[in-house]
Amino acid sequence: METTFDEAVPETTNHISPDCIGMIYGDIGPTRFKCSVLAPVEKSEFIQVNHDTCGMVLGRVDTIERKTDLSIEKAHLLAKGEHVEIEEMVSASIVIVGYRDERNLLQVPRTPFKAGEEVEKASENLIRKVIGLKEDRKTGAYIGMLRGHDVQIYLDINGLIQKHVSILAKTGGGKSYMAGVVLEELLKHNVTTVVIDPHGEYSSLAQRAKSVQLGEKFHVVPNSYESKLAVFTPDTKLNPNAKSLKFTLANLQPRDILALTKSGSVRTHLTSLREALDIIRTSRKDYDVDDILRVLEAQDDQSNFSLMNELEYLREVDIFAREGTKIDELVHKGMTTIINMKGTPPDIQELIINRVATALFELRKMEKIPPLMMVTEEAHNFCPQQGKAATSDIFRTIASEGRKFGLGLMIITQRAAKVDKNVLSQCNTQIILKVTNPNDLKTIMASVEGLTAGMADEIQMLPVGVALVTGGNITMPLLVDVRPRETEHGGKSVKILE
Repeated sequence: METTFDEAVPETTNHISPDCIGMIYGDIGPTRFKCSVLAPVEKSEFIQVNHDTCGMVLGRVDTIERKTDLSIEKAHLLAKGEHVEIEEMVSASIVIVGYRDERNLLQVPRTPFKAGEEVEKASENLIRKVIGLKEDRKTGAYIGMLRGHDVQIYLDINGLIQKHVSILAKTGGGKSYMAGVVLEELLKHNVTTVVIDPHGEYSSLAQRAKSVQLGEKFHVVPNSYESKLAVFTPDTKLNPNAKSLKFTLANLQPRDILALTKSGSVRTHLTSLREALDIIRTSRKDYDVDDILRVLEAQDDQSNFSLMNELEYLREVDIFAREGTKIDELVHKGMTTIINMKGTPPDIQELIINRVATALFELRKMEKIPPLMMVTEEAHNFCPQQGKAATSDIFRTIASEGRKFGLGLMIITQRAAKVDKNVLSQCNTQIILKVTNPNDLKTIMASVEGLTAGMADEIQMLPVGVALVTGGNITMPLLVDVRPRETEHGGKSVKILE
């Protein structure tokens, strides 16, 4: 018969505190010890224990193990349906986080704890004091609750913009849901934001959630941010509720234009296109694909037919116009702009992002636009580790220099190993959801400071709706139950688990 937690409590129960969850036993060190488990407690939960010289010290449950006397012989009898008495004890291994000294510096004890000392579940005040968590609703982004504790977790808004952010998870791991939570907080705090949205997932920030599961627990109510959103798209036919996003050809060289055609052939048509552009530029500064086609058609040269067919592709994509969208139409202080590229071919997406990101960086350097955050979904496509995209250089530049000019970067990806290490390593705040790919795990462990070897196993087993958060104002990796969305989730539905 299985021994319950209550039955496992020794005869001295009436002498211990009602908050006691265990007692220190065995070989004891100043930074690690074992305790018997007398009440329910989970791995990674925080505990507190008194030290004779340091006062109350914060610790964390590293492992839990159940020891039994069930032998193979008893197991066979149990399998036959016979009654078998099973004696068992539950123990936990505790790793000490530390305490704050009189100078408010984080310290760890230098002498061992005492055997028999009571271990309690950590109080909110001690957790906040030792870890340095601040409940600042004015400048903090509320992302969820500390797992196992009734402690709200806030990320510093200024830190997010100044030190870059990465959201990493496997497909279906909840990365877009998590990004939506962060974007809601940026909207709530009037942070100027530009969202690169390849699949059209984030326009739903305008839609109030129909219901908020566990809203009472997380103190979240439905909301809409429609008044703070501006949505642009290259394809208004597919995305009719968005404003049109257009670019001019004037700043593109013939070689760049040909690289965007369906075949990408440069050598065959370069001379013909250069001559056509020279003719157009003698009479006007602004022109579109139709203007180029008219010049080529007027030349009545059969060798131009193949080039004209290639340019027809660009006309069908319909992102070029004589007058393009100006950057000051895209960026407004305190507003969030979503560039919805649903239905846009990948090569055209690269062109759009390259031009937008370059303009944001240059204008921010000259302080012609307000400080802002650039959020990029599917970041592995735009700053790849292997090969080079049209956007690779500008992403590296923003990652390394953007913070100096008030241009923050948030990258979101399901393939951490495929993201340029020079970009990923510049993200000081990391939000990691479930990841199982060995290459992605290896990349995360190498690029994120403060992660221990045991946390790789933790990341692989994270339930959907739980994130490992580190960096920024979070001084150590924390497990966070992600709060529910206030708005509708534009991607696949993700259930936040209790």
